[in-house]
Amino acid sequence: MQKEYHMLLSQSIGAPSEPIVAEGDTVKRGQMIAKCPEGKLGANLHASVSGEISAVTDTYIAVTADQVQTADFAPLRSETPLDLIKEAGIVGLGGAGFPTYVKLGKPFKEGGIVIANAAECEPILEHNIKAIEQNAEQLIRGLKIAMEVAHAEKGAVAIKGIHPKAVEKVKSAIDVDNISVTVLDNMYPMGEERAIVREVLGPVLEIDKLPMAAGAIVINAETLCRIQEAVDLKKPLIDKDMTVAGKITGDLIQVFRNVPIGTTVAEMFEKAGGIGPEYGELIMGGPYTGLRTTLGSPVVKTTGGILAAEEFWRGPEKIGLLVCACGADKERLEQIAESMGCEVAGVEYCKQAKEPKPGAPRKCENPGKCPGQVEKVLALKKAGAQALLISNCTDCTNTVMSCAPQLKLPVYHCTDGALRAVNMKLIRRMKTESK
Repeated sequence: MQKEYHMLLSQSIGAPSEPIVAEGDTVKRGQMIAKCPEGKLGANLHASVSGEISAVTDTYIAVTADQVQTADFAPLRSETPLDLIKEAGIVGLGGAGFPTYVKLGKPFKEGGIVIANAAECEPILEHNIKAIEQNAEQLIRGLKIAMEVAHAEKGAVAIKGIHPKAVEKVKSAIDVDNISVTVLDNMYPMGEERAIVREVLGPVLEIDKLPMAAGAIVINAETLCRIQEAVDLKKPLIDKDMTVAGKITGDLIQVFRNVPIGTTVAEMFEKAGGIGPEYGELIMGGPYTGLRTTLGSPVVKTTGGILAAEEFWRGPEKIGLLVCACGADKERLEQIAESMGCEVAGVEYCKQAKEPKPGAPRKCENPGKCPGQVEKVLALKKAGAQALLISNCTDCTNTVMSCAPQLKLPVYHCTDGALRAVNMKLIRRMKTESK
């Protein structure tokens, strides 16, 4: 067990949490150490270990852990489900980190559906599916609580058909008529919330619309499980499930449950058997949308994966970037290109990657359904690209591969290093695995 845990004050969408402890204070696991700023969007923060506050800075609170730790925690004090969710500091645990109390805080006036996003969208990541296989009842209980808070008439679980054991566990755990299961195809980005709404309900939402426009609320599977803990056990969000994978000494893909928030990347690799001496980069998150991290970085509420990728392949002198709204953004592709030793010859965006408003992050008009990329590939070839580096979804990548080889343009994908590290098939010409 590591000695010091750093709890970052910014772990979600919104304003940083405001410290309510001082250096030298003694804290118990589960005790609130920073609050959501009054009147602002944000989340509370709790100590994930018992110990002494060793530092309070503008960006984090450090806790020097007691040598002996227990599973006990300081319980939440609120009474109503929504207040417990807010006090617990629960946010979207699939990566976005939007405060859950806000998402559930405007109940449906009539109708409405809460959808459990159990798609486990990113390749390699397995922790959500493993948790469901072990205790699907917790997921369904969390979904029922969310439905109650949101006054939703219906609930649904969206889960890929390539996980038959988890699908059957979910179906067996459902004991009411108003919760259904939607079995999804195995394609990326099936876990994007507008893709989830499309598959469960039918409509394709415009890029500036939230699921609420279709009478839906989409909540990540682990988030629902943490809602169950907050309401039934009065446990704050202090632990995180995650997948650790890649260039490690133990099994290439491992799942860890209830890791204390603030645990370092280095500690997680040690738990997995130790990191190998040679790797290209460390990624926090999934292969598509994860970001480069360091061994000293702490696990945060939204950490779903920690990956040690394969060493970078040396690329050509000039490479073209084709950016997809569903995968790595322009800055991330530029970072990878630099690590490959390539000069960027040009940048193009998938034709469906549109800005909801000027300067906002791009979103796909219809996630996972690609109209073709020939025009963009030709533009990069004309700009002098000797190869392509792409971040495209399954369907978009298929369209790139339908033309790039004919133009003698080798194709690299932002996920290559992570997937090679675990001996998984690279994202190139892919067949969608059906339900």
